[in-house]
This record gives sequence, C-alpha cells and structure tokens, in this order.
Amino acid sequence: MLVINNRLAIPEREFDISAIRSQGAGGQNVNKVATAVHLRFDIGASSLPEPVKTQVLRCRDQRITKSGVIVIKAQEYRTLEKNRDAALRRLAQLIRSSLAPVKNRKPTRPTQGSKRRRMDRKTRRGKQKTLRQKVSF
Repeated sequence: MLVINNRLAIPEREFDISAIRSQGAGGQNVNKVATAVHLRFDIGASSLPEPVKTQVLRCRDQRITKSGVIVIKAQEYRTLEKNRDAALRRLAQLIRSSLAPVKNRKPTRPTQGSKRRRMDRKTRRGKQKTLRQKVSF
C-alpha cells in the first residue's frame, strides 16, 4: 500500500514494478545484476477518485505518457530494494504535487530602479562594444 496523503492510498496491485539493468559505468555489478527499477502506473485503471485522476492527467510532466501511464525509472542506488522505494517515493511525490492548488499569477510591473539599472547596463555594454571597433584617423 502506497500512502499518498491521509485520504489517498494506492494498493500495490495497481502498479507494475520490473527490475532492469542499470545504465552507465559501474563495472561487473552493473553488467550482472538487475538493480534498476521500472515502475508503471496506469492512471485510468487505478482506484483513485475521478477528480484526482483528472488533476494528475492534467499535470504536465514528461513521465506521464499520452495514454495516461506514469513511467518512472529509478537507478541511483546499488540495491533493488532502495531503487524500488525511490520509485514509489517519486510516484507519491508526483501525485502529491499534482494535487496542490495552482496559485494565480499576480501581474506585476518592473520598478523604476530596475528599468534604470537595465538601461545603464545596456549603455555600458554598448560603449564597451564601440571601444572594440577599429580606430580610424
């Protein structure tokens, strides 16, 4: 059972975890032992409430496929158990972050001081470039 928050939990039968070989350098261990983890979680087929499903699907994350499957690959640790825990932690974090309310953007204007500083930087940079030009007599 993966606990998301005090009201949401996902049973283990709903996500598929498979062991794969890790990428990159690592010597004999990386070539022999499958310690990396591929976690697949189908949002549409899960037992999550419908509003939660739509919020997670609306989340713009590269780990969510077009068909609504979350794919997480964990390979930072040398043991399968730690990588499995890391993948589950990332899944819970992804769902938690998609449930957080989106703050409305308050439109702001640049201050007079920031405008002045910007123009000063531009003129200084322009002077520096003119000093690089060929000198004609």
